[in-house]
Amino acid sequence: MDSKYKKPLLLLLLFVIALLTIDQTVKIAVKTHMTLNEAIPVFGRWFYINFIENRGAAYGMEIGGSYGKLALSLLRIAAVGAIGWYLVRLVRRGAPRGVIVGVAVVLAGAMGNIIDASFYGLIFSESTPYAVAHFVPWGTGYAPFLHGSVVDMLYFPIIEIERMPSWVPFIGGEPYTFFSPVFNIADAYVTCGFAYLLIFQYKYFR
Repeated sequence: MDSKYKKPLLLLLLFVIALLTIDQTVKIAVKTHMTLNEAIPVFGRWFYINFIENRGAAYGMEIGGSYGKLALSLLRIAAVGAIGWYLVRLVRRGAPRGVIVGVAVVLAGAMGNIIDASFYGLIFSESTPYAVAHFVPWGTGYAPFLHGSVVDMLYFPIIEIERMPSWVPFIGGEPYTFFSPVFNIADAYVTCGFAYLLIFQYKYFR
């Protein structure tokens, strides 16, 4: 590789590592200090640290079964490889800095959840509503390689309505919470990275 690309690629690598460090530090702190489904209010009733785990995709969406989990993990790994390859191409083509940073943020988010799915099952005991997880010897954890659960903890029930009016389609008469998913920092990286690229860098992709 041309030496002129080494410095920007090294800076990008350090940037991605910094984002991953934030994501993993928060996840490990939550997993080793909170029981499953425990919720800690942070800002009134609008923001909670609510520890859950999911075996599926982002924002708590589930994909059933062991094979579904394996397929999702492999898909994530393939996506990270493709994004990483594309990021290197952007650098070599002299793409705008904003585009490169946006794609790097998406890459960090994808990698963050891969780490959970790949390794948490190998190094942690199982989290339960009655016991906090702890580190265990390599390979003696709660799940095999690529079958671990992703740690989620950010919950923003900004609007909670005890009972929707009966005339509202689909949810009439039911309780309603605006933005009910529980997610993690890696999910936020992916969402914010894509949103930034679509809103501020769309001209580059036309």
